[in-house]
Amino acid sequence: MDYQEHSRPYRQSRTQQGRPDQNRQEPQNSQLKKAKIKALRLLERMDRTESQLRGKLLDAEFSPEITEQAIAYVKSFGYLDDERYVRNYIEYRSQSKSRRQLEQELQFRKGVSRELIQKIYEEMEPSDERSIIRHHLDKKHYDPETCDEKQRQKLIASLLRKGFKMADILSVLNQH
Repeated sequence: MDYQEHSRPYRQSRTQQGRPDQNRQEPQNSQLKKAKIKALRLLERMDRTESQLRGKLLDAEFSPEITEQAIAYVKSFGYLDDERYVRNYIEYRSQSKSRRQLEQELQFRKGVSRELIQKIYEEMEPSDERSIIRHHLDKKHYDPETCDEKQRQKLIASLLRKGFKMADILSVLNQH
């Protein structure tokens, strides 16, 4: 048997399916059903924010109207909840990152509104950033007796880049 004979059914089915740009010609209901299935599959793998899901659906070449309908569909079942996502994100990462760093990640990488982040932080118990700084210093094997000024400045710069406040950093360094 020859290769072309075996590949003919595959090639025919591929051409019958059409290209992604022809998806826009499909009936609205078919596109909506596909978008709902895609949204559910994306949320099945991992929790996402509304902004992340919207981006994934638009990247899959669904129209903005279909995308919004699919988002409303998954939200109606409680599968998509930005408040829950933010709360879980903060709880999981607050022991290793500063509040400022978490806020920036949620706002700029995850597409969550600043107001929602502030609201969740107000509802939650405040984390002790000084204990997180102590943890970072322990990880870096900081010893005030053997540490010279250059190493100390590097540690301070590192902690500032992580979003900790200078007053908190100096307070912990002076206690250590």
